[in-house]
Amino acid sequence: MLENVWSTIDLFLDHLRFEKEASPHTVTNYAADLAQFAEFLDHQGVARPESLDSRMIRFFLREIMGFGYSKTSVSRKLSAVRSWSAFLKERGALPTDPAKGVQGPKLPAILPRALSREHAKRLIEEGPDGDDRIRDRAILELLYGCGLRVSELVALRWEALEPVEERMLRVAGKGEKERIVPFGQFALAALREWRPFVPIDAPFLFPGLKGGAVTVRTVHRVVLRASARVGLSGVTPHTLRHSFATHLLEGGASLAVVKDLLGHESLLTTQRYLAINAEHLRESYRVAHPRAKGEDGHV
Repeated sequence: MLENVWSTIDLFLDHLRFEKEASPHTVTNYAADLAQFAEFLDHQGVARPESLDSRMIRFFLREIMGFGYSKTSVSRKLSAVRSWSAFLKERGALPTDPAKGVQGPKLPAILPRALSREHAKRLIEEGPDGDDRIRDRAILELLYGCGLRVSELVALRWEALEPVEERMLRVAGKGEKERIVPFGQFALAALREWRPFVPIDAPFLFPGLKGGAVTVRTVHRVVLRASARVGLSGVTPHTLRHSFATHLLEGGASLAVVKDLLGHESLLTTQRYLAINAEHLRESYRVAHPRAKGEDGHV
């Protein structure tokens, strides 16, 4: 017999803390969202998880939307419920997952923002500080200079740079598909400065504890600290990846080249991912198309 809803939520939160090693912020958010769901179930007379079904979850979503919660908030709460119910199913506590297949509200497409060139320069050159400033500078140079996903960065090994003088990086992307990404002189200088601080037998560019690689969470903190020092907000590793692609396009690189550098499977993914401003499109057309100009030379 399962315990009541509240006690299984406590078990799930302990799973996040001690097994998944989730951040305190993440655990707090899950706890708040699941407490709201548990209170809703209390009012519906549902005390145990085995009494829950998908209709009850949909009823919960409709109710909180009726109270004026945004679509983003509703989707976040559904994500918490899904994680909790999947946890119970994986542990064998439930025969089926009641949240599986429940659809949340359709969210509007939100394009990531890119840093300006000046802000990117300040972030990399003035953001790193303290004992880890040399490592942090190398991390920022590669995130922005190569457009890497944070998961790709932490998995980088020194052998992926050999020979380093060629300034080409072998990156294992999604699905373990390898791609080659060039990097510039600034990244090369940062890596050469960082190399003496890494044990000679350490395989990863950025070692973590116990011989492994630095964690994704640590890289997020590196970006957050550096951006705070230069007065920027809302900057993540993904912001640097988007800035890399946007600045390449603004500099004249083709969408197909950017697609390959980002490691996208489809050009459509790259088109959705990037917000190309109208002026850049107009200028690219004017320069590239033989019939863009009239006889008087005007577009």
